[in-house]
Amino acid sequence: MTSSDKISANNLWKLLLVLGLLTYLIFNIHSSFPSRSSSFPETSESLPTNSTPTDLSHLVFGLLGSEHAWQQRRAYIESWWRPNTTHGLLYLDKPPTAELLPWSAASPRYRVSDDLTKLLRQTDARAPVMIRMVHGIMEVMRDQVDNNVRWVVMGDDDSVFFVDNMVELLARYDHREYYYFGGQSEFIMSNFWFSFNQGFGGAGFILSYPLAKALARDMDNCLRRHAQATSADFITMLCIADLGVNVTPLKGLHQIDLRGDISGFLSSHPKFPLLSLHHLDAVDPFFPKMDRFESTRHLMKAAAADHSRLLQQTICHHRRRNWSFSVSWGYSLHIYERIMPRSHLQNPIETFSPWGGDPDAPPPHYMFNTRLPSNDSCEAPHVFYLRKVSNASTGILTTYTRAAARGLPPCGGGRRRSSADFVSEIRVFSPKTKRKEMERCECCDISIRGAKTELKFRECLINEIIA
Repeated sequence: MTSSDKISANNLWKLLLVLGLLTYLIFNIHSSFPSRSSSFPETSESLPTNSTPTDLSHLVFGLLGSEHAWQQRRAYIESWWRPNTTHGLLYLDKPPTAELLPWSAASPRYRVSDDLTKLLRQTDARAPVMIRMVHGIMEVMRDQVDNNVRWVVMGDDDSVFFVDNMVELLARYDHREYYYFGGQSEFIMSNFWFSFNQGFGGAGFILSYPLAKALARDMDNCLRRHAQATSADFITMLCIADLGVNVTPLKGLHQIDLRGDISGFLSSHPKFPLLSLHHLDAVDPFFPKMDRFESTRHLMKAAAADHSRLLQQTICHHRRRNWSFSVSWGYSLHIYERIMPRSHLQNPIETFSPWGGDPDAPPPHYMFNTRLPSNDSCEAPHVFYLRKVSNASTGILTTYTRAAARGLPPCGGGRRRSSADFVSEIRVFSPKTKRKEMERCECCDISIRGAKTELKFRECLINEIIA
């Protein structure tokens, strides 16, 4: 072997040694980080093979109520509670009076909350009512007798839950791990005053069973540690944080820290399954010419037909007439007399007012962008509300009728062809198949036939532009 051959051989060995060292380092650095999938919900494929799919029997509800208000609020709970199917208890602040007895079979079974006089005296708690509410988590865990529980859902007696959407969402997560799901307040200052890191309990918060069990075990000690806090939701967050867990926000849990007419909010719901609505006594009825309880039952009819599409916003355009349609499935439908992009229409019209503070204070008021109401003919929608839902040969038919005359000239001045005043009824056909994924909204085709208009939902085309 010549000297040049020896130099080449030595260089080759050095190169192989360096490459081997680099491969070793890259492998060890990569393996020291969790895989990408660990940051995402467990799917049914990644759950244990011997684990049955999550269903409603795996959820237990703990509802906190007032004996004084139950007569007025029971209709909210009974609109979604399924006797002999839904599991859970209603905890009242005191025993029911004679006018509430015999207890309705359509309501959850009730318990009276524990007497915490001794604990309150020992801790000198600043907000005894709030301590009672947090302690309810432990009482639910103690009183539930089903060993099949995977998730614990806490809520109030003026909340409505959409349990089918809840079940389908929770089925994506591993119930054996520690999870704390909650929703933020819509009112930005409520999050500032209390915490951006808490789940607001009226909207409902959800605990995996192992976390709820650990929280119940530490409950008395935690209430002693945080006895000077004055908010039940804040105390709950503190107790859970002490266990090393933070809230995972869910956009479908709605505290409804809003006042007045929330139709603008409900007509532009986030692209996320609807899970709950709270503070129903503080807002106007969802539908015109109905009271709050009738409105709730009416919305539940749509939920029974297709919970997956409820309030999901679908936007499509009629190019020839230059119209935009915005459908909040099972609730409302808007017609705009010009083409508007989805990025604009997905912002709610501010038909509502802030929950608290000075309504005349400069924004921001909310945790989302809004559009101000307008008397501009090219900005103001023609508004329709759900009249009925029924089955059709091709799927589900929802029918929407005009709420009231818009009372504005056509967009573009005197061009009558642009006016949608003549439309009195809109029929929307959607597939029977439920929407399992929310990565992309649906699209639709429009047919205008005199005073009646038809929309047919379909999956959007690959390159379809909604603008």
